[in-house]
Amino acid sequence: MQDPQKFVTEYLAAAVASDRERYFALFDDDVVVHDDGRSHQGLAAVRRWRTEVPPVRYDLHDVTGTPTACTALAKVSGDFPGNPVTLRFTFERNTQGKITLLDITP
Repeated sequence: MQDPQKFVTEYLAAAVASDRERYFALFDDDVVVHDDGRSHQGLAAVRRWRTEVPPVRYDLHDVTGTPTACTALAKVSGDFPGNPVTLRFTFERNTQGKITLLDITP
């Protein structure tokens, strides 16, 4: 399993990549994502959620934690209200390295 810094770097790169499947491959089928006051459970729901996310750019500031539970701070900029904003991404991953929980908060 990748160390937290490498994992978060890959996650952010996949989030902006034109190949959307690269991003979705990071998630477990039963993943739960909390973002902007809403919860999305399961990979199908995460796919729908991502269609609502505007194109953004990430500037990674800090990563802490372990390979199975880590937190990252990143400045997110793009075409959305309040741009730019620093967000906290909290990840939990299973033993296969897939994201089982993602919590995105200001």
